[in-house]
Amino acid sequence: MTDQTIRVVIPLAVRKKNGRPKILPPADHLAVEARLQDAHVLRAIARAWNWRRRLERGEASTIADIAAAERVADRFVSRMMRLAYLSPDVLEKLLIHRMPPALSLNDLIAVAELPWAEQMEVVFAISQPAAPEGLTTPQPDFTETG
Repeated sequence: MTDQTIRVVIPLAVRKKNGRPKILPPADHLAVEARLQDAHVLRAIARAWNWRRRLERGEASTIADIAAAERVADRFVSRMMRLAYLSPDVLEKLLIHRMPPALSLNDLIAVAELPWAEQMEVVFAISQPAAPEGLTTPQPDFTETG
């Protein structure tokens, strides 16, 4: 090397994903892709809302009509349509803020059956904030006396 040479080192790893090489960033780097929403989740929510609108407009009269038009099973359509009934707060985080859920698509479908107030905590694995250091929450005493 000479005084005019600049050496750039980029610590990347190459791994195979689905049979194709994928370049991975260093472990301490927050990848942009890790913060992005999974395309399957977005596509599933879009399909669910499309099917819901078709039913509401009268373009399809039953789930079986949608299933026949889409060439899928009616059970699949009815399961996926649950995504159209996620809480507005969850949908905003998923679609607008592109926050990835902390669970799989199948689990997300099951969450749609929960009350809206409980969905956010389950979908994004939000836990209760910890007490500041030095403060403790009193725990109930379950020991028997007497």
